[in-house]
Amino acid sequence: MTIRLYNTLTKSKDVFVPIDPKNVRMYVCGPTVYDYAHIGNARPVIVFDVLFRLLRHAYGDNHVTYVRNITDIDDKINARALERRGNREILTALRELTEETQRIYLEDVTALGNLPPSYTPRATEHVAQMIAMIARLIAAGHAYVAQGHVLFDVSSKADYGKLARRSLDDMIAGARVEVAPYKKNATDFVLWKPSDEDTPGWESPWGRGRPGWHIECSAMAEEYLGESFDIHGGGIDLVFPHHENEIAQSEGAHHDHPLANVWMHNGFLNVEGEKMSKSLGNFVTIREILTGWNGTAWPGPAVKFNMLQTHYRQPMDWTAAALDESHKTLWDWAGLLEHQSVSDADVPVGVIDALQDDLNTPRAFAEMHALKKRGELGELAAALRLFGISARREDLRRSVSVPLTGVEARAAAGHLQITGHAPTVDISGGDAPALPSKLEIEQQIEIRNAARKARDFKESDRIRDELLAKGIVLKDGPGGTTWEVKR
Repeated sequence: MTIRLYNTLTKSKDVFVPIDPKNVRMYVCGPTVYDYAHIGNARPVIVFDVLFRLLRHAYGDNHVTYVRNITDIDDKINARALERRGNREILTALRELTEETQRIYLEDVTALGNLPPSYTPRATEHVAQMIAMIARLIAAGHAYVAQGHVLFDVSSKADYGKLARRSLDDMIAGARVEVAPYKKNATDFVLWKPSDEDTPGWESPWGRGRPGWHIECSAMAEEYLGESFDIHGGGIDLVFPHHENEIAQSEGAHHDHPLANVWMHNGFLNVEGEKMSKSLGNFVTIREILTGWNGTAWPGPAVKFNMLQTHYRQPMDWTAAALDESHKTLWDWAGLLEHQSVSDADVPVGVIDALQDDLNTPRAFAEMHALKKRGELGELAAALRLFGISARREDLRRSVSVPLTGVEARAAAGHLQITGHAPTVDISGGDAPALPSKLEIEQQIEIRNAARKARDFKESDRIRDELLAKGIVLKDGPGGTTWEVKR
């Protein structure tokens, strides 16, 4: 079995040759746990879950080690923990915040059909390893102490910038470089920094403080995967500075032994054609999609299936229309596979060949559509099983968020603030067609309002009746037109 993977380090698609076929090792940067994970955070989880499954298929379930860390030391986390601190110790407040957020994150990515990694280390549990690595970097001449900080000396690493392939001048121009009088070079980055009494901190040879972001991953990767391992993954936004700095400090601590042989990065994700942003109103979390986005609570298998429609290295536009189409495809396949046994079916060669070619999931899905067309249902079911995508209709049921007004809305407000769940009604029972999206309903209401204003009551009634036939009840009142799902 020959797997070819695109390596950001070499800028080429190379044959994957593991260091040890009996222990294939992969590290993927995990979440910073202070708030709900957004849909962009789901992309690397899904992409590298597929790679994890492919490697297990190729080398055996017990011969692949996958580490995805939890970043629970970060200034954003510190600020949020300080807000919630009250009279408690700051480390207690931090632990409560990060454990709660990690629990939600793991629930959400599990609902998408992803396998748990072999190890999920937390940064707070590996500070000793970080301190030890920093000490080695100082001893090797790659780091220096200045005003309670420890910084990596970028000038000590002649090949710094080899992953991003950018010169130091380009990196300074393209990054937010912290200006500090104690730095030798503008691009020197923090390995350790001091903490005041209101900031979480740990004792170290350089005083009470906390690690920098980059050293966290290097230390945890070394702890579970050794000095060198096979694959390091993450989003394209991490190439510089995070992954560049990981390489510099890990190689500096390990006599220039490579940190990882293959570096893989998934592309950016936009929402409805625009960069995701709270100011644009298109910022959407995994939890929202699972419990109520655009009026619909989407099942995890459809979310995963939709995410993989685009090749992982390409930018992706996350849209309600594409998600709806992905759901319809799975719903159709589930009806065909309802009584299909998959225990003895092998994953078709065409699907495996596509995945071996740098995780070409669009090509793999095209093969699966062909299987369905040819009636090779056992093979189709086996392919879905490889992806970890359920094709059982009980797992694919959608529900729609019901808009609440007045007393009902005020009564639900506390529930929404605590859980992020919107009240829902099942809309996927049997073979019933999916309800129109919230956007589609509101567009129809606007058209109907224009018709009523023009006194075109025939058109107004037609839209009302058409929506009613689709399970949507319109209610006209002094405050305008509201809608709800027909019960």
